[in-house]
Amino acid sequence: MFEVICHSALDAESNIKEKNMESIQLKIENNIAYITLNRPEVFNSFNREMALNLQQVFDDCESNSEVRAIVLTGNGKAFCAGQDLKEVTSPELNPGFKKILEEHYNPIITRIRTIKKPIIGAINGVAAGAGANIALACDIVVAHEKVSFIQAFSLIGLIPDSAGTFFLPRLIGFQKASALAMLGDKVSADEAEKMGMIYKVLPLESFEEEVNKLALKLANMPTLALGKIKEAFNQSLTNNLEEQLALESKLQIEAAQTKDYEEGVSAFVEKRKPTFKGK
Repeated sequence: MFEVICHSALDAESNIKEKNMESIQLKIENNIAYITLNRPEVFNSFNREMALNLQQVFDDCESNSEVRAIVLTGNGKAFCAGQDLKEVTSPELNPGFKKILEEHYNPIITRIRTIKKPIIGAINGVAAGAGANIALACDIVVAHEKVSFIQAFSLIGLIPDSAGTFFLPRLIGFQKASALAMLGDKVSADEAEKMGMIYKVLPLESFEEEVNKLALKLANMPTLALGKIKEAFNQSLTNNLEEQLALESKLQIEAAQTKDYEEGVSAFVEKRKPTFKGK
C-alpha cells in the first residue's frame, strides 16, 4: 500500500508523541499528507491510542502550511473495521461508550469536516462500522473494485455512530440508508458508486497511482477556495436558502481577495496554466 513514514516535524516533538505514532503513520510529499491507519493485524480497528493519535495527526496537518491535501487510507487488507471489540470487552481496557464517542469518534469526524483542506478517503479494503462512516465523512471518497462497505452496528445490537445517521441519508436517501443501517448489508464499491455513496471506483492494479494523481491535482489547486467550498457545503446541511445565499456571498468575497484568484484570472486571460500557491 502507500509508503508511509513518520514526518520529521512529528519526530521532533515530545517522546510521548513519538511512542504513540505506531498506530498511525504519516508521510508528507508534494504538499500531500498521506495518513495511514496502521493496525493491520486487527484490520485497522480503532483502540483509544489510534483514535487519539489520528486526531493529533489531523491537527498537525491542519497547522502545517506545507500540507495542501490529505489522503486517509489503511495499511493491509482493510481500511478500517470500526471499533476494536477486544478493547470494549476488556474490563481493564474498556473506556466505555461515552468516552469512545465523545473523545474518539466525534472529534475525528469534526476534524475531517472542519479542516480547511481537502481530504481524500482512499478506501483500500473493507470499511465497516465506524470505519465506513469515517470514510463517508471525507470530502472525496474513492475505493478500488474489491472494497466493501458495511453498516455493521445493528448486527451487534448498536446504532450507526461517527455521523453515519447524518451523512448516509444525505448521500443515498432516507429509505436506502435506513435499510442499510437496519439490515447491515454489505455494499460493494460498484454499488456504493452507483447509489452516490462514494465518488468513484478505481481499478485495483492502479489504485495507488490514481489516488496519487487525484491528491496531486487537489494539492495544486487554490487551497483557500477549496476550504471555502468545504465550509459552504458543511453549512448547507443545516442552512435555509436565504442563509446559504448570504454565506455564498461572504465566502465568494473572501475568495476574490486571495492571491490564487488573481493568479487564476491572469492565467485565464493569458491563456496559460495557473500556478496556485494556496494563498
